Amino acid sequence: MNVRQLSKADYDHVVQLIDRWWGGPTAALAHPVMFHELGSLARIVENDGVTVGFLLGFIAPGPPKTGYIHLVGIHPEYRRRGVGKVLYQTFEDDCRAAGCARLKSISTTGNEGSIAFHRSSGFAVNFVEDYAGPARPRVVFLKEL
Repeated sequence: MNVRQLSKADYDHVVQLIDRWWGGPTAALAHPVMFHELGSLARIVENDGVTVGFLLGFIAPGPPKTGYIHLVGIHPEYRRRGVGKVLYQTFEDDCRAAGCARLKSISTTGNEGSIAFHRSSGFAVNFVEDYAGPARPRVVFLKEL
């Protein structure tokens, strides 16, 4: 697997793939600001020239300075094959090098795959009522670095 920085051509490809990978209208989550203004930490994983995963993340200045993972997509045929692990480890390494004190991500409640992945990756898992507004709970993942 090859991990590298996401290019504009990759971003254009990702917004076409994500709905197929996630089975629904989710491309809006890959907002252009995540690439154009905050994309220096965005990564893509390829296997034999095929896009098999991506991560959109950025550093929030804090305090504390935090690496925030906004959106991750893994090709359905490559799930549970280490793609997410390599994306998260690369992002964590970049955040450590930039002086971040922690990593953060959020998910919707009921996303058991995401919850299990984050737990196994050393994140604390917190269910927060009204995180995204009234009656919109989220699962907040935090990992101290």
